[in-house]
Amino acid sequence: MAESVVIVGAGPGGLAAAMILARAGLRVTVLERLDRPGGRTSSIEAEGFRFDLGPTFFLFPLSLERVFRACGRDLRSEVPMVRLDPQYHLIFGSGGELKATPNVDRMIREVEKLSVSDAGRFRQFLADNRRKLACFQPALESPFLGWSSMFSWDLIKLLPLLRPWKSLNSELASYFRDPRVRLAFSFQSKYLGMSPFQCPSLFSILSFLEYEHGVYHPIGGCSAVMEHMARVAEDLGVEIRYGEEVEEVLFRGRRASGVRTASGVFSGDAIVINADFAQAMTRLVPNSRRRTWTDKAIAKKRYSCSTFMLYLGIEGQYEHLSHHSIYMAADYERNLREIESDHVLSADPSLYVQNACVTDPGLAPDGGSTLYVLAPVSHVHSNIDWNREAPAFRRVVLQQLQKRLGCSDIEKRIRFEKMVTPADWESKYHVYRGATFNLAHNLGQMLHFRPRNRFDEVPGTYLVGGGTHPGSGLPVIFESARITSRLLLGDLGKDHSFVDVPGSLEVPEYVG
Repeated sequence: MAESVVIVGAGPGGLAAAMILARAGLRVTVLERLDRPGGRTSSIEAEGFRFDLGPTFFLFPLSLERVFRACGRDLRSEVPMVRLDPQYHLIFGSGGELKATPNVDRMIREVEKLSVSDAGRFRQFLADNRRKLACFQPALESPFLGWSSMFSWDLIKLLPLLRPWKSLNSELASYFRDPRVRLAFSFQSKYLGMSPFQCPSLFSILSFLEYEHGVYHPIGGCSAVMEHMARVAEDLGVEIRYGEEVEEVLFRGRRASGVRTASGVFSGDAIVINADFAQAMTRLVPNSRRRTWTDKAIAKKRYSCSTFMLYLGIEGQYEHLSHHSIYMAADYERNLREIESDHVLSADPSLYVQNACVTDPGLAPDGGSTLYVLAPVSHVHSNIDWNREAPAFRRVVLQQLQKRLGCSDIEKRIRFEKMVTPADWESKYHVYRGATFNLAHNLGQMLHFRPRNRFDEVPGTYLVGGGTHPGSGLPVIFESARITSRLLLGDLGKDHSFVDVPGSLEVPEYVG
């Protein structure tokens, strides 16, 4: 009989691992607490409106394309996507704006509007980060299983290129003098829940990826990709059980042997945890079974920021608003301090707004549109009582929409509304401290220092998702699934060469 695997969580990492492991011939059962696939990448649907719950930027499709190819499927033909141009519209509270485009010549002209002297450095920025990504990509695709991984000659040779002693902002200062231009190429650190003034310089590759490989909108949203992955997994024989919350991990001796839910016991030769790492460990695995990642150690780690969310079903459409718009607070550094160290709410919060119906009108009923509104805020902290603060902060966010982004009469045009606070992320979506981007990506919590894909503290247990190597964000979460699947299959003596089928490096023009 084929070996069996139980996967806790049907998020992007869990679904990708399920596809690969089923393709290898294992019996795979996925247990998902929600009533639909995707986890934080699932959907909200009500009154004819459809929203992504979490991620809306779909970057670097090659990562997921490799998973599909490993399973004998073709992402490009199966999942319709539109490459966005402009990719997003940046509005600077300190003055000026920029419409980011993957067309290099046009992008140079956009930068010139902010700083003529900086425009000529854009091509060099792309060239240097093209080289950086090519050199570091093997590390992003390989497990870090011990100290020896940190001191491999291949990684040591990269240090002068990666410059781990520099922050992302200081790295960009070597290219761009205007602080607004630096923000245009560093705000992507928020994908990791970090400040560009704290984020390691390595992550300049994030903005590079957008210009080199594109920003895409999957038709139906990122959640539609998760739904398609779930269908592919089921086609490959995976059993996905929704509304099945895991209550504890079970053991045979020291080794994890299964999990328990309200409906019974699910046994497996291996357990893959795709749930939020810190929340899963502190809830599902007894503290006594964890030597390094104890409850006390987990509590001391650094966590990302959180997000305050409004999902708004709107009468009509704000046609002037781009698919993705980002307002940067006038005093951006102060805004970041308020989030990361002061743990207070800002009077001038930065905002990200997705106006997806300008690209994908099927997300709303006739005559309507959707606005997905995100304000980065502190993770759960005693300084902020969301039961008391949420209504007032909602008013501030709506004022920002009207004043900064030109969404006139916003309150009058709302036909559906859902609000999610950091406290909701923690209590309703089981995100530790509501830190929606997981463990922070500082140097002490990357590579070997991150929870390992083969979680040796609990033998028989493997990790996928943003809480393990390589980190947060959809592209690297898909990579975590490939890394973990190779390890698991190797431990079971199974062939895993098919996992490394290469994807095409050509940038496709996805169309719906």
